[in-house]
Amino acid sequence: MTQSSNSPDRRKFIKTSGGVLVAASAPITSFATTPHVGGSDTVRIGLIGCGGRGTQAAIQAMNTKSGPVQVTAMADIFENRMNKSYNGLVNRHKEKVIVPKEKQFIGPDAYKKVLESGIDMVVLATPPGFRPLHFEAAIKAGKHVFMEKPVAVDAPGVRRVLKANEEAKKKGLAVAVGLQRRHEPWYREMIKRLKDGAIGDINFTRANWNGGGVWVRPRASGETELEYQMKNWYYFNWLCGDHITEQHIHNLDVINWLKDAYPVKARGMGGREVRKGKDHGEIFDHFAVEFHYKDGSVMLSQCRHIRNAWSDVAEYAHGSKGQADIGRRTIRMSDGKVIRVERKRGIPGGHQQEHHDLFKDLRNGKIPNEGEYGALSTMTAIFGRMATYSGKELSWDKAFNSELSLCDVDSIKDFDSKPPVEPNMDGEYDIPVPGKSWESVL
Repeated sequence: MTQSSNSPDRRKFIKTSGGVLVAASAPITSFATTPHVGGSDTVRIGLIGCGGRGTQAAIQAMNTKSGPVQVTAMADIFENRMNKSYNGLVNRHKEKVIVPKEKQFIGPDAYKKVLESGIDMVVLATPPGFRPLHFEAAIKAGKHVFMEKPVAVDAPGVRRVLKANEEAKKKGLAVAVGLQRRHEPWYREMIKRLKDGAIGDINFTRANWNGGGVWVRPRASGETELEYQMKNWYYFNWLCGDHITEQHIHNLDVINWLKDAYPVKARGMGGREVRKGKDHGEIFDHFAVEFHYKDGSVMLSQCRHIRNAWSDVAEYAHGSKGQADIGRRTIRMSDGKVIRVERKRGIPGGHQQEHHDLFKDLRNGKIPNEGEYGALSTMTAIFGRMATYSGKELSWDKAFNSELSLCDVDSIKDFDSKPPVEPNMDGEYDIPVPGKSWESVL
């Protein structure tokens, strides 16, 4: 990629894509393969990744009212997860789930079979380490895509997604990314007001995802190391990217959205203070990162997985005339005046609204493309992880152009395949040490 396309200034992407949220608005005559007359024909969806988020995304797609939608193929590496997901889909939308046993595919290559099954759109919701591979394959197969965030776990993966996204634009394929705050009406209203100058010049922002953490799944007798890691994907960077990437991306994306830009410099600190057992893989339990933008403003980012400590999942902006609690829809002016943005009753949350918006756009002949901001906000989180793991102050260009690949997921064929990280004789995994092991994490 050229230097200009690597720049974190979002306006440069707008010039080349025609917009980040909706990159093209040319009429479409099909959902990938099948003519749709007047928006009345059924859209056939394939689900790749049948965990909780994938299952809910498929349900939310079927909840849309702009035209009929069916789930007609499913894939997962675990059969029990497939069965649970299938039952959950049927319980919510029995008449819309047309997935016979021969369309329920199991294994690392199952995604290929879904893409070959005659679907029009695919939901990608496996652990994010597989997202670049699956996204690239979906675009090559000519399918519209809804993919969960983050869209990669390392810089080569981000670049792979951006390249495939350019092909999606050429083919007229929709790309939606599960950064649902951008679809919540009250978030949109808050961001609009702040961009319009509600609190004056914004020179400082904050983004937090501080909470208690997620599940741990114990090692079972007889399972391979790869099977264990896939089951506990959240604790391995080649699958998850650490919680700053998998979870905190939502808050980082809001600030990037507000700034219409991406950070140019990052420096951070973090480690494992509480969650540091053998069952916690190789990820940190806390991060604090300073992100610096080209205009001189700073975002202070925090994310933490420590129980019984103060929690906060939110974004804040501080300006010359006041400050804003973005997610809580509150603006406090310097003169004491408080402005609140109304949250109207009956309006669905962002997880549902993003599907309403996607299907409505497509039925109306528009092709939304969220691939660029999805990839670049993913890169922002990876940028913060790299700065924290290394203990070094990093530039965006150095991080973006990194050749460090956490795993060649294309090579994984079955549960006997060797994972890229393995425990030592004591069952522990190597952990990055800031200031010491920086060469291995850049």
